[in-house]
Amino acid sequence: MKKRIGIDARFYGPFGKGLGRYVQKLIENLEMIENDSPESDREYFVFLRKENIDEYEPKNERFHKVLAHYQWYTFSEQINMPRLLNKYKLDLVHFPHFNIPILYFRPFVATIHDLILLNFPTVRGTTLNPLWYKVKFLAYKLTIGLGIRRARKVIAVSEFTKNDILKHYKSIDEEKIVVTHEACDREEKVEIDAEKNSEILKKYGIIKPYVLYVGNAYPHKNLERLIECFLDINRKNENLHLVLVGKKDYFYEKLERLREKLNVKNVIFAGFIPDKDLGVVYENAKLYVFPSLYEGFGLPPLEAMNRGVPVVSSSHLCMKEILGDAAYYFDGRNEKEMSRAILKASGDDELREELQKKGRKQVSLYSWKKMAQKTYEIYQKFLREYSE
Repeated sequence: MKKRIGIDARFYGPFGKGLGRYVQKLIENLEMIENDSPESDREYFVFLRKENIDEYEPKNERFHKVLAHYQWYTFSEQINMPRLLNKYKLDLVHFPHFNIPILYFRPFVATIHDLILLNFPTVRGTTLNPLWYKVKFLAYKLTIGLGIRRARKVIAVSEFTKNDILKHYKSIDEEKIVVTHEACDREEKVEIDAEKNSEILKKYGIIKPYVLYVGNAYPHKNLERLIECFLDINRKNENLHLVLVGKKDYFYEKLERLREKLNVKNVIFAGFIPDKDLGVVYENAKLYVFPSLYEGFGLPPLEAMNRGVPVVSSSHLCMKEILGDAAYYFDGRNEKEMSRAILKASGDDELREELQKKGRKQVSLYSWKKMAQKTYEIYQKFLREYSE
């Protein structure tokens, strides 16, 4: 009798940003693993939303698409998702995020990427009304707590996240948590003529030389402090610019107001930049800066290393785990130290060359295939024990 595995893939693809990429790479690599197992007794049901159901086309006949058009973090998700999952009589479900339906009682495993909302429980991180934020926060705590306790296995994306889970949920057995690191896709070096290169930078108002940040502007990313430290940096190097790449939203608008208030001249908000141009923006950066105060894995600086950009990063425990000795570190809560690190690395050619070499080596330690293989082994072990 076939074993039936469900994967909640409602975040699948670019639609779901970083989490979407994790889900997509997991499924793509599981398909390849199953292609190498022609006698497999497993069948997979991949649950997607209307926005991404056409984006996924199974490449293995044992993988099936199912429409599950329920918005995450809603009552609809909590009520309707369990009904749909129960309909398929699944032996195991993989929830790749903490939003596990409280009313689903069959076996499941869960991936926990981070506990940011437990570590940064502040209305600064949301656009919600403070009262409604408190309600949502309590619902989050209930959902993630129940999910972690009831999961047959918890997948953490770093040792830091594993330890953070154990710190917050002291009754959880350490053996229940398995670490499977994320990875980044290999990027080819951009080959483009100088004139075209210059045109792309000009299109986004980017002026060389510059330090680059790509990503969202949530409070824990610590971009306010980064902008403030550029006041000091530009007193010592008036030519160096800071380029912030990210879709304009409430948080980026707050940063723009801060730039105006402080009158920081050399901070450039480039907005969203599509992948076809983003490679050029990376290639021309002196450094990639990552001042984040909290991460569960920290993929952005790893992606910068993958593109050959030297990285300066906060010395947050997770970043030191993931980046090893391939980054130049500073205390993310200390503006002077952040300023010193950026000035040192931007002005030291030998240091940047060393960081580039170490960065390429560090990136090679991570693989989506390894992540999927380890996850597959978790499924296998459970299903084997469950059937005995």
